[in-house]
Amino acid sequence: MRWTGRRQSENVEDRRGIRPSRGMAVGGGVGGVILLLVVMLLGGDPKQLLNPGGGQQGPVAIDPAQDELKQFVSVVLADTEDVWRDQFRRHGETYKEPRLVLYSGEVESACGFATAAVGPFYCPGDQQVYVDLEFFSDLKTRFEAPGDFAVAYVLAHEVGHHVQNLRGDTDRVHGMRGRVNEAEFNRLSVRLELQADYLAGVWAHHAHRTKDILESGDIEEAMRAASAVGDDRLQRQSQGYSVPDSFKHGTSEQRARWFRAGLQSGDMTKGDTFNIPYGNL
Repeated sequence: MRWTGRRQSENVEDRRGIRPSRGMAVGGGVGGVILLLVVMLLGGDPKQLLNPGGGQQGPVAIDPAQDELKQFVSVVLADTEDVWRDQFRRHGETYKEPRLVLYSGEVESACGFATAAVGPFYCPGDQQVYVDLEFFSDLKTRFEAPGDFAVAYVLAHEVGHHVQNLRGDTDRVHGMRGRVNEAEFNRLSVRLELQADYLAGVWAHHAHRTKDILESGDIEEAMRAASAVGDDRLQRQSQGYSVPDSFKHGTSEQRARWFRAGLQSGDMTKGDTFNIPYGNL
C-alpha cells in the first residue's frame, strides 16, 4: 500500500505503556457481551477478560519497532476520515470521526475492560476503535495473513462498525437481543459483520480512486485477512469442527466476498446485508 508522506490522523490516542489502574473486568451491557463474543470467536479464554494478569500494575514497555506501524495505522485512519466524510456528505449526512486508541495488553473502554486477547474492537459506547499493535504480528503468523493491506483491512473493518453505529444499524441489531432466540441473534450479528466487511471494501474503493493507494498484491492481502478470521476457519482451528448456528462473523468465503463486493461497488448504500435471505449471504 502506498502510504508514506501522507497525512496522519490526529484522532489517535496512544495508551501504550499505560496499565489500567484497577483489575480487569468486562463491563455490563452489550459492550461487555461483545468483548466476550470476540475473544471466544478467536479461540481465547474468556477468563482472561475476567481476571487477566493478576491485577498487575505499573508501566508497560513500548516496542520501538512499532513506531512505523503506528504511523501506518494513523495514515489509514486519516484515509478513512477523508473517504467517509465525503461519502456522508454526498448523502446529506455529517460524519463524526472515531478515535483510535492504541494500547498494550489491556485497556479500559466504555464497553468494559479488555485484554489484547479480544483482538481489535470497536466500542459503540465511546465511538472508539481499540487496537493492540501486537495483534498484527499474530495476523501475520498465527492467522497467516501478512502484508500492510491486511492491517489496513482490519482497521477499515472496525471503522466500518463506526459507520454502522452512526447510521443506526448497530442499535437495530443490539435492540433485538432478548427478543429473538440465540441462533437468530447470531445470524443478525453475522449480517452486521459482513456489512462491516463490505464497508471496508467501499473505503478501499474510494481511497484508491482518490489517492492511488493500491499496489500489486494488496487486494490479495486483504482477502487473505478476511478469510483468516472467518468463523468456520477459526472454529476448526480451535476445536476441530465448526458449528454454523454459533457463527457471529460469517464464514471465510462470505467475509472475503463481501469485502470484494464493497471494493467493486464503492456504493455505501448497496451493502444491505439485512434484506437478503440468510442462506444467500
